[in-house]
Amino acid sequence: MKTSPTMPHAPWFKSSYSGSNNDNCVEVAGLTTGVGVRDSKDLAKGHLVVSRDAWGSVIEAVAR
Repeated sequence: MKTSPTMPHAPWFKSSYSGSNNDNCVEVAGLTTGVGVRDSKDLAKGHLVVSRDAWGSVIEAVAR
């Protein structure tokens, strides 16, 4: 996992469960190097890039 500067042209998206207030949102983007994850409230902090396998593990854990 690594921290990188914000990538404004990446295909970032939020879950449809985020609601209309946009106050507690995590955005993700499919990147060629893995999956980008960032806090939508503080884009200046950049994002993390994790492997697709690691992201899959996160999704599986949340689903449980």
